[in-house]
Amino acid sequence: MPFNWDLVWSSLGPLLVGAVAGTIPLALSSFVLGLALALLVALMRLGKNRLVSGVARFYVSVIRGTPLLVQLFVIFYGLPSLGIRLDPWPSAIIAFSLNVGGYAAEVIRAAILSVPKGQWEAGHTIGMSRGQALVRIILPQAARVSVPPLSNTFISLVKDTSLASLILVTELFRNAQQIAAFSQEFMTLYLEAALVYWLICLVLSSGQSSLEKKLDRYVAH
Repeated sequence: MPFNWDLVWSSLGPLLVGAVAGTIPLALSSFVLGLALALLVALMRLGKNRLVSGVARFYVSVIRGTPLLVQLFVIFYGLPSLGIRLDPWPSAIIAFSLNVGGYAAEVIRAAILSVPKGQWEAGHTIGMSRGQALVRIILPQAARVSVPPLSNTFISLVKDTSLASLILVTELFRNAQQIAAFSQEFMTLYLEAALVYWLICLVLSSGQSSLEKKLDRYVAH
């Protein structure tokens, strides 16, 4: 069966629109919210309160121990049984944010622990409280360490947003599915969608490398 190049070119526009208007905003918003949650969870895990630390540890265990697709379905299809109904878009953002929070929390926790304890002591020496030392000394150093794994988390999230098509969120893969259903050219559309995802990830990987090089200038060797 010959490859349908006319369909490829005619469908490229809708796929790019789905990426720009759906996939990328969904990934960005989920990642930002997930990072905020991850920082909170990481600090909870590092705290001395056993109950608070235990709650954070349980959350991370649940998120990392269950499939993202199941988490997405629980929020979109499961919550209505409890009287909580959410539209597809907020359901996807909540599910992806919770997932990012669970994985990124361990990255941030490890990054904070990698900062030498002497840095805490230095902050206390110049009169900083523990909170001030955390914000002004520890977190900036931990941020440089966590950039590579967090960047990989974001790249993975961009690809994972394709799962949102299963709850009818209009994004790149959802548009590909609709065009494929109409044209019956499933292989062509799915390969094209894969190519667009790949190109987006190449751009993000390039940006990640540039950011790492810039941050590396401020690290003593």
